[in-house]
Amino acid sequence: MRRRLACLTVAVVLPLSACASESTAPDTETTGPATTGTVTDATASAVSEVNGVPRVIGTVASGLDTPWGIVFLPTGSALVTERNSGRIVEITDGEVREVGRVGETLAQGESGLLGVAVSPTFDTDRFVYLYVTTGSDNRVLRAIFDGTTLAEPEVILDGIPSARIHDGGRMIFGPDGMLYVATGEAGRRELAQDPNSLGGKILRITGDGEPAPGNPDPASPVYSLGHRNVQGLAFDDRGRLWASEFGQNDVDELNLVTAGANYGWPVVEGAGGYDEFVEPVLTWPVSQASPSGLAWFDGSLWMAGLRGERLWRIDVQDTAATATDFFVGEYGRLRTVVAAPDGSLWLTTSNRDGRGSPAGDDDRILRIEIS
Repeated sequence: MRRRLACLTVAVVLPLSACASESTAPDTETTGPATTGTVTDATASAVSEVNGVPRVIGTVASGLDTPWGIVFLPTGSALVTERNSGRIVEITDGEVREVGRVGETLAQGESGLLGVAVSPTFDTDRFVYLYVTTGSDNRVLRAIFDGTTLAEPEVILDGIPSARIHDGGRMIFGPDGMLYVATGEAGRRELAQDPNSLGGKILRITGDGEPAPGNPDPASPVYSLGHRNVQGLAFDDRGRLWASEFGQNDVDELNLVTAGANYGWPVVEGAGGYDEFVEPVLTWPVSQASPSGLAWFDGSLWMAGLRGERLWRIDVQDTAATATDFFVGEYGRLRTVVAAPDGSLWLTTSNRDGRGSPAGDDDRILRIEIS
């Protein structure tokens, strides 16, 4: 771990329009009509439709280049990262403008400028956190946002393995005020089980990048291990941490994450029956998911699917869940879903990520209402 300044170019207005798995499997998928399914203890069966149906009520912004992370400021405006360009844009009342650019971003395959998080004490410290792939690693940056531009960022955690694939990248502050960071194993499967590697893990750090108090190993940022490529993190209203994770060939996973737990990769994909590994709460065929973003909203988890080209609503209980899919094939690849301050969901398309078929106004952020 080391600290230094990262290269960032700041604020120009973007010529964007706005208005009121990653899978290594083949990219062309046949999608049929919306289906309803349930998984209880990782076993699927049919269920009936229930309340909580999403409806697209507008487009927040269009003409974006692979939007990856979204976070809301206390003012209600949103900061959005673009994976390929390395830009950070702010969206306020339909206006989209660039507030910074991470110059050291290396965008190739699945890598680039990925997650973003805002300090829980932003009103006083003005800190914004970014997860970026460079020529040597993945790293977590911290920068001050003065409301107009992002200042030169500081590296607070580096040495996270990077590659063209499996870079993780999602970040979220927990109810405990600590920053949770999802990483991938960068295509090196053995790293997921190596406690000395930051790859294939969920990390828990302070706002300064140090191992958080109460971690399984007080000297390590590692919170959980045995992950292949986590790109979705969400806390529910009970303070439990959920993670969506890419499988390889068979199944994608939804996991309930606890401190020190081992989720099995690469020994097992999905449910394996090993006492030393935690079983997923829910699984999907990779053609139906390739999950990225995950959000808690209106009493349910919501998960965006890339290869699956759909939005999943997941109703969770203690150790079981039911899942229902929506928008199957309607908007192409879907990457990030977040709860907005106005009571809607924001959902991003990811059709310009090299694996989709972009429409003329892609990539977009859609506004979703739940009925």
